[in-house]
Amino acid sequence: MSLPGIPTEQWAQVVEKTGGPAIYKRIPVPTPGPDEVLINVKYSGVCHTDLHAMNGDWPLPTKMPFVGGHEGAGVVVARGELVKDIELGDYAGIKWLNGSCLSCSYCQQSDESLCPDALLSGYTVDGSFQQYAIGKAAHVARIPKECSLEAVSPILCAGLTVYKALKESGARPGQQVAIVGAGGGLGSLAIQYAKAMGLHTISIDGGEEKGKMCTDLGSENYIDFTKTKNLVQDVKNATPDGFGPHAVLLLAVSEGPFQQASEYVRSRGSIVCVGLPANAFLKAPVFDTVVRMINIKGSYVGNRQDTAEAIDFFRRGLIAAPYKVVGLSQLQEIFDLMKASKIAGRYVVDTSK
Repeated sequence: MSLPGIPTEQWAQVVEKTGGPAIYKRIPVPTPGPDEVLINVKYSGVCHTDLHAMNGDWPLPTKMPFVGGHEGAGVVVARGELVKDIELGDYAGIKWLNGSCLSCSYCQQSDESLCPDALLSGYTVDGSFQQYAIGKAAHVARIPKECSLEAVSPILCAGLTVYKALKESGARPGQQVAIVGAGGGLGSLAIQYAKAMGLHTISIDGGEEKGKMCTDLGSENYIDFTKTKNLVQDVKNATPDGFGPHAVLLLAVSEGPFQQASEYVRSRGSIVCVGLPANAFLKAPVFDTVVRMINIKGSYVGNRQDTAEAIDFFRRGLIAAPYKVVGLSQLQEIFDLMKASKIAGRYVVDTSK
């Protein structure tokens, strides 16, 4: 079943070799399978993962060539014959987790992202840097009609990821959370989700532009790692009792912060690793970790329920992702800015340009 007027070709950004670049070209419009939907992607957020995928930074092979992107918000224009719970014309989103088996022990316990047969948008299957994208109906995000598609697109990965990480941290309302990499796309949303969840935030990043953005979004403290003489002590001093934050969210794309977090997290605190710097390792003193009862863990993307909750925070007006909109044809320019660490907030591409 499909809406009329679906073209046979579309504009897309295609990576044809590891290291890129992304090439803006016309490709065929795909046809959804029995359990899939075809989404006319109107807008797609751009994530640092998209750059990692193009550069082959991770020990997980991509399909090649591939269309990147996994924050695609648009309209359902076709569906397979087995799909009954999504109507043509509904708003829906392409997420990082494009599909899973739904029958393994992980899927049965709502850990779909850990499914050994998971399909990853813009990595193992084509993603949202195209005008029409396929998603498994069970996994596409359901987006309420009152939501702006361009504004909601960063929620589909960045928002969902940090919301899940805050849940995994175990931090309770009234407690302090340090957000490392707070001035980036994930960080800008983490500050807002933390505030909406009743948490106090300590933002850590570099530069005055990112500092202003963090404070404008409601962060109570900003520590500029390019200016501080003692980051560990400054983070501790930002907490009421001087013992450090109850949780640390590591959203950074470099290894250093992953080695340092255990020095300033409070005893019985949690360190949640989210960022994925290439070839990086964690390091923490075993003695300190044991006697101070520090919990170090990873947090991946959220499940379907986490997605619905993250979008509902946005729908209620509690989250407003700072973003800039440019045409899909300018994607490679965004990647160049990413490489130079010159992006504050999030870029969203308009697939019609």
